[in-house]
Amino acid sequence: MRLPSPLIHWRSISTVSSPHDALLADKAITYLRRHPHCLSHLSTIFTPEAASSLLLKSQNDQSLTLKFVGWAADSQFFNPYCKCLALHVLTRFKLYKTAQSLAEALAIETLDEAEDPVFPLLRDSYYLCSSSSAVFDLVVKSYSHLNMTDRALKFVGRVKSHGFMPGVLSYNSILDAMIRSKKPVKMVEEVFGEMTKTGISPNVFTYNILMRGFCCAGNLEMGLHFFQEMEKKGCLPNVVTYNTLIDVYCKSRRIDDAYGLMRSMEEKNLEPNLISYNMIVNGLCREGRMKETSEVLKRMSRVGFVPDEVTYNTLVNGYCKEGNFHQALILHADMLRNGLSPNVITYTSLINSMCKARNLNRAMEFFDQMRDRGLHPNQMTYTTLIDGFSQQGFLKEAYRILEEMKGKGFLPTIVTYNALINGHCTLGRMEEAMGVIHDMEKNGITPDVVSYCTVIAGFCKHRDLDKAFDMKVKMAHKGIAADAITYSSLIEGLCGMRKLHEACDQFQEMLHIGLVPDEYTYTTLINAYCAEGNLNEAMVLHNEMIRKGFLPDVVTYNVLINGLNKKARTREAKRLLLKLFYDESVPDDITYDTLIESCTNVDLESVIALLKGFCMKGLMNEADQVFNSMLQRNYKPNDAVYNIMIHGHCRGGNVQKALDLYKEMVHESLVPHTVTVMALIKALHGKEMDGELSEVIGNTIRSCKLADGEFAKVLVEINHKEGNMDALFNVLSEMARNGLLPNSGRTAYVG
Repeated sequence: MRLPSPLIHWRSISTVSSPHDALLADKAITYLRRHPHCLSHLSTIFTPEAASSLLLKSQNDQSLTLKFVGWAADSQFFNPYCKCLALHVLTRFKLYKTAQSLAEALAIETLDEAEDPVFPLLRDSYYLCSSSSAVFDLVVKSYSHLNMTDRALKFVGRVKSHGFMPGVLSYNSILDAMIRSKKPVKMVEEVFGEMTKTGISPNVFTYNILMRGFCCAGNLEMGLHFFQEMEKKGCLPNVVTYNTLIDVYCKSRRIDDAYGLMRSMEEKNLEPNLISYNMIVNGLCREGRMKETSEVLKRMSRVGFVPDEVTYNTLVNGYCKEGNFHQALILHADMLRNGLSPNVITYTSLINSMCKARNLNRAMEFFDQMRDRGLHPNQMTYTTLIDGFSQQGFLKEAYRILEEMKGKGFLPTIVTYNALINGHCTLGRMEEAMGVIHDMEKNGITPDVVSYCTVIAGFCKHRDLDKAFDMKVKMAHKGIAADAITYSSLIEGLCGMRKLHEACDQFQEMLHIGLVPDEYTYTTLINAYCAEGNLNEAMVLHNEMIRKGFLPDVVTYNVLINGLNKKARTREAKRLLLKLFYDESVPDDITYDTLIESCTNVDLESVIALLKGFCMKGLMNEADQVFNSMLQRNYKPNDAVYNIMIHGHCRGGNVQKALDLYKEMVHESLVPHTVTVMALIKALHGKEMDGELSEVIGNTIRSCKLADGEFAKVLVEINHKEGNMDALFNVLSEMARNGLLPNSGRTAYVG
């Protein structure tokens, strides 16, 4: 659009070409239409004037213009003026992709010019081609795409000063480029302000760009401001608008707000797309709310969306982090069956899961599988394997993987070195561990607090406290402050050698420098005091840890209980466990209902610890009281609670109660842990409850949904029919290790 201004005068350009140039242009037109193979004969004698003449003659012939631009693109005669003529024609034909490529080439060609010649050339040829201001928008977009934002802004200034109105596309392109190149927010706001002052109304793309920019910069408030502003101005948000906000909500762990936005989309008859659903799935996985992802998948299916690679990869990673390897493997198998490709991150998650499960053979199977599928392990993949082998003391394999990693061009990181240090310390090879630290320093990597802390813990474990304290001094000289774990390791080492006084000195030093002891530190000292018979000091520490907000776990209480008179054990256990919630003394006749009621403000994990403690001690009446109190107060037991209770009743001999709880658990769609199932199978077999035994084994076999488990399922059935229970348990254990059975990720009590 042209701004009305009678003061503008254009330099007239002669459209008359020499007879020779006109003849060349006509000949080229003939060749382009009929004999394209003859064009090579013209290249050396063709002139810019002939090119200009051809473009003007063919400006109403789209096909001919495209053919000419394709032929002329890299030729010397196709100078900036000719390219500007071509831009006018291509833009008028709406051949934007070709036009943008040409404009970007022109921008690079004229980059070293003191003054950008493109605008004058476009202006001078504007009327010759019956052009429109769309050509200026296209050039601005091209500059912006090349991150030439300063040049784009100057170009817009010249467009306006010569009476033309830049379109919203120009400003959108500049704003997008500024945000992509992380220009200061103030500059972005200035350009947006200039846009509105010029009288250009922002469109949905403008707002989407601004919202994305501010949200990515962590300024959600401004992102929401633009969202509200666009609605007030009658600019309807689209799916991209909502997805921008859904994404930032999910990344900010505000998944419920993201859900709310998705619902508001549907209320406005705007359908979420697959990207919307994938963002929600990713948000739920980040927060560990894996059960809710099933509902999202069902909803996707209802509206006709099929999970893609992003969906599957996100879910596999989520289940791996949760420890639910079986479900991760089911999804991985589904991906392959549906022709989708797991990515490197997914395989690394599966490898990491298998390493955590101490199943290194399975981890290597995934490592080989990813390479067979043409995927290249990254630094994290290699480091994960090195850590997995090191954790179990297989240092020969760890170093083999390290050499392969180096061969692929990846340098070991501090995480890699720390894994190797830990491996050597695990085996008591402290000289080799120190050697790794020297290698790190030689390779320009400074050991961190984890490096030193691991070595200190290793020396403490192997009762070489002098060297442990030497390392602590060395840390200080290197300017690396010891952390709480360092002090906890030293305290544990001192307590292990019955040097309680020195351990207390370390504890006081730790407090003095502002470090906060954790439950492990307190329990170590409490145990040491109990071992010396000093129950008063043990109780002082117990009370102190509660005052500081740490909830003692069942290990702490076992330590204290073992230091008390055996006859008073149960009563004292109740008192101590209830003191999790109260500082004052507790009457003897207090019920567990009070304990459960207090869980509105206290982590329910404490109640699980209470149940676990009673089950470990065989106090199943007390465990049942706590469990029933949970039910009466509408606390829905989770898989961990059921696993603990079933296992406890199996050990206590109340197999019928264990079976009832198992059925209740399955009815609630909760997944029994493999350890729980095996305990129940053993108990049913021992009581000769054959019908019930068959039912549980049948359920277990059906829970294996992986093709890899078919052979194992047959073995289970055969051994069950033959009454070979030892072999049956071996097969079930192997299935669990290979992720073929659904483990909830919460381990039941194993006594």
